[in-house]
Amino acid sequence: MDKLAFTALASIRNQGQLRAQITNSLANVSTVGFKESYALAEQAREVNGAGFNTRVAPGMASQEVIKLHPGAFNMTGHALDVAMNDKTVLGVQATDGDVGFTRRGDLRVSATGLLENAAGQVILGESGPITVPPGQLVSIGPDGTVRGQSLATPNLPATEIGQLMLRDASEMPLIRRTDGLFEPLDEDYRGQDFPQGPEPATLTTGALEGSNVNPVEAMVKLMDFSRAFEAKIKTVSEAKSIDESGASMMRIS
Repeated sequence: MDKLAFTALASIRNQGQLRAQITNSLANVSTVGFKESYALAEQAREVNGAGFNTRVAPGMASQEVIKLHPGAFNMTGHALDVAMNDKTVLGVQATDGDVGFTRRGDLRVSATGLLENAAGQVILGESGPITVPPGQLVSIGPDGTVRGQSLATPNLPATEIGQLMLRDASEMPLIRRTDGLFEPLDEDYRGQDFPQGPEPATLTTGALEGSNVNPVEAMVKLMDFSRAFEAKIKTVSEAKSIDESGASMMRIS
């Protein structure tokens, strides 16, 4: 009977990760460029030790592979708002100095002249962070080319400032970092750039991509999780009741 209680309690403990993923998706329904990840799957793992191999412990797969299917595009008309097409991702500089990727395209020029998004993450170009000279009217092309038009000389053509680090991730599975950014599943490319995929990496200017989380589907998942949690608690309670009944039958009066 202790096997049943042990398995049920281990499963309840590991379900905390699944609950955190579902609530994180619900909390980011309105976040620009947020991407849902594949649901964590419960896996049975064999418990090694002395004796017969008769016990397994449930565990949760910890890798969150990002679903890159696009969300709804909201046309803003702002020159620095960009939405990544297909499975294009944008390179940014993480707080630890690593290269991370995102689908968030609400860009702006910081007080120090660096191009960043609304979350304060520095946008990377092909040669590092992109710095915008003072007094420049910035525009971004569909291929990620950043151009600046001097306000003092509006008759002169715009000059190229940099090229956004755009990568096609159609053949490179991405996982979520602890800071919310994406990085390749392949450990050889963790924290750094990865090879360009076969599809062109492009973006739509003057638009922002919404979250690809379906709130109705997320709520259904949360309801299923609650029912599964209640069923496992009931299983532990029933196991305790059966064990107490068995002990009372064996008790010598």
